[in-house]
Amino acid sequence: MTSLLFERPTPLDHFAALVADDHQFSQLEAAVAVAHAVEPELDVQGVLSAIDALAVKLKSRIAADTAPLQRLRYLNRYFFQELGFAGNVNDYYAPENSYLHRVLTSRRGIPITLALIYIEIAQQIGLEARGVSFPGHFLIKLKMPQGEVVIDPFNGRSLSRDDLEERIEPYRRRHGLVGDAEVPLGLFLQTATPRAVVARLLRNLKEIHRGAEEWPALLAVMQRLVILLPDDWDERRDRGLVRAELGDDDGAVQDLAAYVEHSPGADDLRAISERIGELRAAGRPQWH
Repeated sequence: MTSLLFERPTPLDHFAALVADDHQFSQLEAAVAVAHAVEPELDVQGVLSAIDALAVKLKSRIAADTAPLQRLRYLNRYFFQELGFAGNVNDYYAPENSYLHRVLTSRRGIPITLALIYIEIAQQIGLEARGVSFPGHFLIKLKMPQGEVVIDPFNGRSLSRDDLEERIEPYRRRHGLVGDAEVPLGLFLQTATPRAVVARLLRNLKEIHRGAEEWPALLAVMQRLVILLPDDWDERRDRGLVRAELGDDDGAVQDLAAYVEHSPGADDLRAISERIGELRAAGRPQWH
């Protein structure tokens, strides 16, 4: 009798399967799976079950006829006071802040990871909560009968329109979005798609590892970004540059050539083309 051997999917295969289809995209599961880059044996389902358990505990305390605003008050007290979730002000740029299972244990994180856990619990207790990719700081918005409530997941503070306008003003000035070119605040408060949320999480890690020149860790992040955003040629270029740092000249040339092909108007086209030439020259056999 012939036995069939099946290869176990790699963490990268698992991530690719999670983000393949926008209609079946599990934002939370994909975000948890990001940590497979550093912990390949991480039990993703176990992490999801732990978050579910937090939601079940709160849900058991709330009567079925509890009004949405009162549910929100219960949630904020539970999440920020009883559970003690808060921003990691002492070590904001630690990679661990981007790994949901670590945030779940330490109760410390960055806005996007805190928001992901908060949103999941909120939805399980009957609140309509979504993430917002606000410039510089990920936020949460909740739809209430009285209107939308915007919360800073870093400290649990509810933000007024004036607060939000004050926060967005430096971004508007930097990008020339003032005067006639001013963009309405509402455009910055649109719901982030699950793909955009996971991309922002990965890009946080990307900047951390790139700043520290941690090339193997950075490559693991870039692999996931390219899978998540296959048509983002800037990410393909950046992966190519990381591959070059790690001595993978063939892989680097492949990525950089794809960038050149698909980005004909890019400002750095000449520099990237020259880099391709250098890598190809380095890979030629030496004749004696």
